[in-house]
Amino acid sequence: MVLICASDPATNRWGIEAFFAKLKQWRRIATRYDKIAANFLGFVKLAAIILWLK
Repeated sequence: MVLICASDPATNRWGIEAFFAKLKQWRRIATRYDKIAANFLGFVKLAAIILWLK
């Protein structure tokens, strides 16, 4: 019997990859409309918060 624990690196990697896949569904992030890095980072943070709250 195999138990998957939260500290398993494969589980953590899948979660991170799934998060970035969801994040890239936002057109503004995928195409990087913002030229200024601070604006881009701000929208990435906003999108991450919205995804986290869902």
